[in-house]
Amino acid sequence: MKKKLLAALLAGVMAVGLTACGGNTSTDAPAADGEANGDSAAGSYTVGVCQLVQHAALDAATQGFQDKLTELIEADGGTVTFDVKNASGESANCASIINGFVSSGVDLILANATASLQAAQAGTTDIPILGTAVTDYGTALGIDDWTGTTGTNISGTADLAPLDQQAAMLNELFPDAKTVGLLYCSAEPNSKYQIDTIKPMLEEKGYTCEEFAFADSNDVASVTTSACAASDVIYIPTDNTAASCTEAIRNVVVPAKTPVVAGEQGICSGCGVATLSIDYHQLGEVTGEMAYNILVKGEDPATMEIKYAPDTTKMYNADICQELGITPPDGYTAIEA
Repeated sequence: MKKKLLAALLAGVMAVGLTACGGNTSTDAPAADGEANGDSAAGSYTVGVCQLVQHAALDAATQGFQDKLTELIEADGGTVTFDVKNASGESANCASIINGFVSSGVDLILANATASLQAAQAGTTDIPILGTAVTDYGTALGIDDWTGTTGTNISGTADLAPLDQQAAMLNELFPDAKTVGLLYCSAEPNSKYQIDTIKPMLEEKGYTCEEFAFADSNDVASVTTSACAASDVIYIPTDNTAASCTEAIRNVVVPAKTPVVAGEQGICSGCGVATLSIDYHQLGEVTGEMAYNILVKGEDPATMEIKYAPDTTKMYNADICQELGITPPDGYTAIEA
């Protein structure tokens, strides 16, 4: 009996000792990134940003992303560093940039514009990827049975303003026009998607539509000249090449007195008369919130639905409208110079 009692007492002492050791280990061990540790739920992160080309819309999306993600992570006591690279409009540069991010082991990649997203898709299946300023993810990623989520390491935000509303706006501004030239870059699949979508909408309103596609910035002026000769009005979708060539387009359309309705504010600012546009800084902020949820809260981009900018605004370019003698109806906001 005494031996059994002694054994029981020793077992109890050992259990208490093990419990004490376990408690000390748990207290001293640092929390992993993204787990609560004292006052901070966030850790330290590096985010690679690949932006296809520099222009107002994409710049605003990148800035909104950085602003919102920094705000959210610093509010949790963490830090975030951005490695921002611009591909200067070259898809090959996007691939090199993404490969650099993969080699350096960034925590997340922001792919700004379609070519950047496609390069990121090809570059890694492990690092979380968020796209922004991408019109249609099914088209961009080659997903035929698109349902709103990718099922992969990719999610993000889309910059597609309602095309039916854009068609209605063009009709509101130019009800007596007969022909609409659809001007876009053939190298951008999302631009072609927009053209294919809005063309039948415009034809239903009685317009005759003809497509004018330029291959790159080298033939923008010549193709625009052809579009002006054949069109009462020109429509330009959200198109990165057009956005980077607005001066060349303006130098053709304004002397020809051919108004341009644009798919986004940046193009309208450069060469258009009106647009139904989203706020790209706001779009970037939405993307930043998604990045926070991935990095800090551990959400899986495979199941995160593609999100859109919450607001659209009818806007007009006061200078070009004045040059062309166009007075927008009530409800349009002048684009700030």
